[in-house]
Amino acid sequence: MSERKVLNKYYPPDFDPSKIPKLKLPKDRQYVVRLMAPFNMRCKTCGEYIYKGKKFNARKETVQNELYMGLPIFRFYIKCTRCLAEITFKTDPENTDYAMEHGATRNFQAEKLIEEEETRIQQEREEEELNNPMKVLENRTKDSKMEMEVLENLQELKELNQRQALVDFEGMIDQYREMEKREREQEKEEDERETKEMLERALVKRLRDSDSGSEKEEESSSSQSNKSSTDKPTDILTDDKLTETQGATAGGVKRAKTESWERSVGTLGGRKSLGSLVVRKKPTSAINKPSPVAATAAPSSQTDSKASTTTDSTSASKPNTTQNESSSLSLLGAYSDSDSSDSE
Repeated sequence: MSERKVLNKYYPPDFDPSKIPKLKLPKDRQYVVRLMAPFNMRCKTCGEYIYKGKKFNARKETVQNELYMGLPIFRFYIKCTRCLAEITFKTDPENTDYAMEHGATRNFQAEKLIEEEETRIQQEREEEELNNPMKVLENRTKDSKMEMEVLENLQELKELNQRQALVDFEGMIDQYREMEKREREQEKEEDERETKEMLERALVKRLRDSDSGSEKEEESSSSQSNKSSTDKPTDILTDDKLTETQGATAGGVKRAKTESWERSVGTLGGRKSLGSLVVRKKPTSAINKPSPVAATAAPSSQTDSKASTTTDSTSASKPNTTQNESSSLSLLGAYSDSDSSDSE
């Protein structure tokens, strides 16, 4: 395994290198090499762009009867990537570049064309000066004028640079930073002032709202106290009009009850009709304290008097009976009304 890495070969003692035959190769022999396009080009047949750096399998040959200072010149054959047309270019050792031969045109060589144009103008000028001495004088005056203009331009540029050199850029930067700092401080002060004003407004508004709320509470409490002082439980017994003391709702309910009772039973006959049935109670001061036997006999006598009055009323005429019937119904209505008012 180690023999395959050996660089020296074994030569037998009877080896004679002169006996080895030499191959006779043609001078224009071509080799297949791998290369990249040295410049941008465009195919003449199809117009395809071939950019610099594109790889090709090219054929290489030595150009016959062309040398530059003993250096051979090589030619390369490539094919277009679109139409497979043949494109050839060769080396240019004089300009350290490549020269296009046929099949395509070279692009983006403006700098090279300018240089070639300048060299051509220089050669023509030298040829003119050799045969015409007046032309030499004219060219010298033109050159001197150009030099003077260039010097003036240089002097102006120097003055501008000196003016700019006198300017203190660091001081200007410091001033600008100070101005920015002042502006920021002013903005902060304005913001603080605005926040203070807003807080003061909010406090004033809250105080006003609290004052108005307390006033409303005092008014409501005073109105409630006035109502409580005016609305007494005994006012119901003294006042005939219930709507003024209890309100519209209670009065409406009371009226509805009385109206329903009058429709079903009838209206009250009046206070005067009750006089014959109800006997007023004598004051206690005029009545002497009776004995226990008289106290027991008193109710029986009162019942007898009531019975006599009822018999007298029955012996009256028919219209009197109708009036008594209506008065009895009105009494029942008054008793029921009094019960309902007591229950309420």
